[in-house]
Amino acid sequence: MANNENIQEQQDNIITFVDENGEEVTFEYMDCIEYQGKEYLALLPTEEDSNEVVILEIEPVDEENENYLSVEDEDTLQAVYQIFKENFKDILTFED
Repeated sequence: MANNENIQEQQDNIITFVDENGEEVTFEYMDCIEYQGKEYLALLPTEEDSNEVVILEIEPVDEENENYLSVEDEDTLQAVYQIFKENFKDILTFED
C-alpha cells in the first residue's frame, strides 16, 4: 500500500506546461521560494538527460489562477537559485 502512496505523491509533483510551440513539457515540482516579496517555483525537467533547475516567477491573476513567468533579472535568478541549493543541499548534488 505504501508503494501506491509514493506513486501518487510522485504524480502529484508533476507539472505540465505547454510551450510556445504548443508542445507539452513536464517538470517535477521541487519548491516554492519566497524572495523579496515574490514567490518562485523551482522545477526539475522530467527528461532524464537534463540536470538543470528551472525557476519561474509566480504572478497571481486572481484567487484561483496564476501565471508563471521566466525570471529576466540575473541577480534575482541567482539569489533564488542559491536559496534552492541551500534548501536541497542534503538531498541533491549540485555542479557549479
